[in-house]
Amino acid sequence: MNNPNPVIPLFDLNYGSEEEEATLRVLRSKWLTMGPETEALEYEFAEYLKVKHALAVSSCTTALHLANLAVGVKQGTEVICPSLTFVATSNSVIYAGGTPVFADITSTGDWTISPNEIKKKININTRAIIVMHYGGFACQMDEILNIAKTNNIQVIEDAAHCPGSTYKGKKLGSFGDISCFSFYSNKNISTGEGGIICTNNDDYANYIRKIRSHGMTSATLDRHYGHAYSYDVTVLGYNYRIDEIHAALARCQLKKLETGNERRRLAATRYKDALSKIDKIKFPFDNYCFPANYHIFPIILDESIDRHSLMVFLREKGIQTSIHYPPIHKFSYYRTILGDQILHNTNFATRHELTLPMYPSITDDQIDYVVDALINFIYGK
Repeated sequence: MNNPNPVIPLFDLNYGSEEEEATLRVLRSKWLTMGPETEALEYEFAEYLKVKHALAVSSCTTALHLANLAVGVKQGTEVICPSLTFVATSNSVIYAGGTPVFADITSTGDWTISPNEIKKKININTRAIIVMHYGGFACQMDEILNIAKTNNIQVIEDAAHCPGSTYKGKKLGSFGDISCFSFYSNKNISTGEGGIICTNNDDYANYIRKIRSHGMTSATLDRHYGHAYSYDVTVLGYNYRIDEIHAALARCQLKKLETGNERRRLAATRYKDALSKIDKIKFPFDNYCFPANYHIFPIILDESIDRHSLMVFLREKGIQTSIHYPPIHKFSYYRTILGDQILHNTNFATRHELTLPMYPSITDDQIDYVVDALINFIYGK
C-alpha cells in the first residue's frame, strides 16, 4: 500500500525557536509590511553577499520580472536563458515584453548554460543573458561575463539555487549586473514566499526600489515616521513588496545558512561515497572544484532504469523524489509561441535526472536507507 506521508521527504525546513520568536517579534510590533525587519534584512543580505544593494520582494519570480525591466527588456528584445530551470526564469522575460531564447547546457555532466551556445544565440535584439546556477553549482561566469561585455549586454543571475555557494572565492549572486534569490519553502533560505534582488548598480537599485511598490516616491513607513507627508507616482509600478514576517524569517535563515550548507555538503559526500558503487548511477558536476551549497542532490540514471517505476518504488518505501526539471522548451505553451527547439544536452539531462532527498537535518541513517532502496530496485537485492 502506498505511504501518503514520506518517511524521508525531499526537503525539510531548518526551523527552530528562532523563527517562532521572530514571527512573534513582528506581531508584537504591529507593523506588518516593509518596515524595520525588511530594512535589516536588506542590510544584512547586502553585507553577506558584499554588494551595494539588496532589495527584498515578494518572490524570486517578481525579482526576475523587476530585473528584466531594470536592464531594459521590452517588446522586440530577446533574453538568452536555459531551458533546464524552473519556468519562472523564462516567464519573467515574457512578463517584461521580451522573448526568451533557450541555450543548451554545457554537457551531459555540466548542467549550467553553455557559453558557446550563448554566443550562437546573440543577435542585435539580445538585451540580456539569464544564467541559473543549477543545484548551487556555478555557471562559467568568467567566460559568460566576457561574452556579455564584448556584446554590451546585461547578465542577470537567477540565484534561486545558490545562496552561500562560491566561485573562485566570491559568492554566487555577486557576479552579474543583477541577481535574484528565492526564499521559497524548499530553498536554502526558507520563508514560504519571498525573494531578494542584489546589484551594485545605483540606477537599477533606485528603479527597482520604486517600481516594487506601485511606483510611489515614498513608502508607508516614511510617512509613518513623518519623513514624508504624501507621495507621487512617477512610473508604472507593481505590488511586489515583501512583508515583515517573511523578512524576519529570512533574517533567521540567513544566520543559519553557512551551517546548513555545510551539513548539506557532508550529506552529499555520504551519498556520493555510497552511490559510487552503483554502476548505473552517475553524478552531474562530478569534477566540480568550488564549494557548492547542494540546494538539491541530483543523480543521473542509466538508460536501462525506468525512472517512473523507480520513483513509485521509492515512494512506496517512504522516500520522496522529484525531477529538476521538466524542460521549459517542451511545455505546450512554449512550443506554441516559440516552436520546437533542439537542445540535446538539456534533453539528456531531463530524461535521466532524479532528485534525491537533501536538507540540513537529513541523517546518515536516512541517506543509507535511500541508497539501500536504490540498490534494491536496481539489482533486486
